[in-house]
Amino acid sequence: MSRVDLHIHSTASDGRLRPADIVRQAAEQGLSAIAIADHDSVDGIVPALVAAKAFPELRVIPAIELSTDVPQGEVHVLGYFIDYADREFQVTLERMRHSRLHRAQGMIAKLKNFGIYIDWERVQEIAGEGSMGRPHIAQAMLEKGYITSFKEAFDKYISRDGPAYVEREKMTPVEAVELLLQVNGLPVLAHPFTANNPEMLIAGLRAAGLIGIEAYYDGYTADEISRLVSLAGKYGLIVTGGSDYHGLEATNETMIGGVDVPLESVERLIALAKQRAPKLAGL
Repeated sequence: MSRVDLHIHSTASDGRLRPADIVRQAAEQGLSAIAIADHDSVDGIVPALVAAKAFPELRVIPAIELSTDVPQGEVHVLGYFIDYADREFQVTLERMRHSRLHRAQGMIAKLKNFGIYIDWERVQEIAGEGSMGRPHIAQAMLEKGYITSFKEAFDKYISRDGPAYVEREKMTPVEAVELLLQVNGLPVLAHPFTANNPEMLIAGLRAAGLIGIEAYYDGYTADEISRLVSLAGKYGLIVTGGSDYHGLEATNETMIGGVDVPLESVERLIALAKQRAPKLAGL
């Protein structure tokens, strides 16, 4: 069990555990640092920080995961030690969340062409107050027996290349890095191998202000991790990692703390945050 997990999702986006429950579970497992990085949402940060007051040995890092648009592949950018209370930042995130709603409605409409009838009201109930995502649609499909697993929903229907996929408003990876820098965040490329040409992407984002890449990630082989660590060294980047835990399929999903992330990862993030924005680093 790792003592660090810098990539966890809560009910503020498409995770199943509330921020306070994630904090409690991480503390009970003896983790020393976590980051709840919800999709295009900062709503889980304050509840997590409040809950963390009961566990002084656990550090909770304010974070977010921004979705971006590229011609092929999928690129997400994590931001650590962000000024989540920044008003302009929150307005931008609200616009992105509205786009998620329109996309979900479009997917539900497309699924009807395959004899899959999902109630919009039920998807909203599943999402609750969180930022709506494809896992919420998959959950509704599973409940009605159209699929037998979340993986089947993505593989057959709602993956990026799936017949029921609908695009939504996104920003480019460079725009995501720039947005995070505007709120004093530390931008880190999430799960780099979802991009078609990771090194080209890393080089371009490094020039824009990227400070790290996620090398220790659920499912990555030792060779893949080694390659990413090497790229981090080549471009002078911090290496981070995490489980990308959502709590959607506990029997198959890597649990909180289930990816071996070196303690040095969070130590280097904290050191850099203290240099750039001491007040935010002290949260």
